[in-house]
Amino acid sequence: MKHNVKAPSVGESITEVSLLKWVKKNGEAVKVGDLILEVESDKATVEIVAESSGRLSILKPEGSRVPVGDIIAEIDDAAQGSVAAPAAQPTPAQPAASSTSVAMSTMGPAARKMATETEVNLSQVQGTGKDGRITKGDILSHQSNGSHGAAPQMTPSAPTHTPAASTAPQREGERRVPMSHLRARIAERLVHAQHTAAILTTFNEVDMSPVMALRNQHKDAFKAKHGVALSFMSFFTRATVEALKMLPDVNASIDGRDIVYHDYYDIGIAVGTDRGLVVPVVRNAGSLGFVDIEKKIAELAKKARDGKLSIADMSGGTFTISN
Repeated sequence: MKHNVKAPSVGESITEVSLLKWVKKNGEAVKVGDLILEVESDKATVEIVAESSGRLSILKPEGSRVPVGDIIAEIDDAAQGSVAAPAAQPTPAQPAASSTSVAMSTMGPAARKMATETEVNLSQVQGTGKDGRITKGDILSHQSNGSHGAAPQMTPSAPTHTPAASTAPQREGERRVPMSHLRARIAERLVHAQHTAAILTTFNEVDMSPVMALRNQHKDAFKAKHGVALSFMSFFTRATVEALKMLPDVNASIDGRDIVYHDYYDIGIAVGTDRGLVVPVVRNAGSLGFVDIEKKIAELAKKARDGKLSIADMSGGTFTISN
C-alpha cells in the first residue's frame, strides 16, 4: 500500500511551503520517525518525518514551492525490504568530494541550500561557525573574495523579481541571489507594517551602571552553578514585565473594534540568524526567574541558529524586545 506524504500545514496563515532539502533519496528505504525532508515556510524551517515504513518515491523536487496539502512523495510499505544503494566510497583522487559531504552534513539548512545552488567547493571555504561549521555568511564571503571561480548560472524555480529588476544592468561587483521564501516574506511584512501600523520611535537614556556592576559580580558564579551565561537579556525581560504590569495597555492588542488585554507576559526575543531576523517567544515570562529566562533564551536561540524553530515557538507574543 502506498502512503501519501503531503506538504504540511505549518500555520493558519500559511498557504504554501518550499521544499528546502530531501534528507532521504528517491527510492531509499525509510522507517517510521526517520527525518525525510526539511521544508521552509514564511516563518520557519520545519523537519518532516516519515509516518510509514517503506520505499520513498519523491514526486516534487527540492526548491519547489507547493500548496499546503499537495502530495509531494509516496511511501510504499510493500517495499520495506529494499534499501538505498550504498554511497560510493571516495578514492584517493576524490578528497574534495569527501570533505564537501562532511561539511554539508554539519551545515544549517540555509547554508546547505546556498552551497547546492552556487556549487561552491566547500573544501576551500573557511568555516567561522561553532566547531568550524560553515555558515551562509562564510559562503557569501568566499564568493565575494572571488576564490570560487566562475559564478554558476542560477535559475530560481519560481522567480519573484519583477521584469524591470531582471533587465536592469548589473554593475561589476554586484551579485544577484534570489531571496528565500522566508526572507522575502519578512521583507513583505516589514513594509506592510510600515503602511498599516502607527510607528513611533522614542529614546530614553538609562544609567545601567548598577546592573552592569551586579552582572559582573555574579556572572561567573551564575554560569558555574546554572550552566548558562548571565546576559543582559534576563534583566531586560524582567524590567519589561514589570513595566507592562504598570501599563497594561501596552501589553494589549487590537482585534477589530475590541482591545484584547493580556494578563500574561509572553515576551518575543528578536534573534538574528544567517537566514534573517526571527522572534521566538518566552512564554509566561512574568513567572520566570533569571535562571529560567536565560535557559529559555539560550534554548530558543540555538533552535533559531539551527533552523529548528516551529511555528508555535514564534506565535502569540504580547510584547517584543531586542538587545
